[in-house]
Amino acid sequence: MTLLLRTLRFGLVSLILSAFAASAAAQGSSQAATPAEMVATYNTLADGILALKDTETNLVRSILSAAHAHAQVQLDRARKSIAANDAAGARGAIEALAADIAQIATEGDNAVGAVRKRLLQGGHHHNAAGEAQGIYDEGFVIVTKTAKQRLLESSRAIAAMGRDAKAPALDAEWNKVQGVVTDLLKPSK
Repeated sequence: MTLLLRTLRFGLVSLILSAFAASAAAQGSSQAATPAEMVATYNTLADGILALKDTETNLVRSILSAAHAHAQVQLDRARKSIAANDAAGARGAIEALAADIAQIATEGDNAVGAVRKRLLQGGHHHNAAGEAQGIYDEGFVIVTKTAKQRLLESSRAIAAMGRDAKAPALDAEWNKVQGVVTDLLKPSK
């Protein structure tokens, strides 16, 4: 959990405890009951914390969608260059396509990775349970270890095609990417 959330939680807990103690002292009763207003406030705080997690999921989903759209543009560019026997154009498009696929695999580029690192340093692990089970790399939100591996394999295979790429081989590798991305971008239940 981030430092801000910990601070908010500590402050809220302190407020609740002091109000509870004052309320119990004023009533002269030993009956322990949390005032309804405090429960309502805590419930609202929980809604906010959970909404932040949903927002992070939606943001990462948007990052993946944007990288996928860029990859599709590069794929079309590569196909056109291959059809026109433009080796230099094909090489450039294929390199860009491979880079876009790698960005999908890593849930963004180095700038996004720096934000993920900062969140981890603050104690925020979006998929803590999945990390503990070995499903997700540390800090990853949507891309599983298996999906990451498949995407990176496709990225390397496409990059290796270089300027000598043939459309059928490129399309076959792209179909693998499409299958993984389609699974990743399915709406969560």
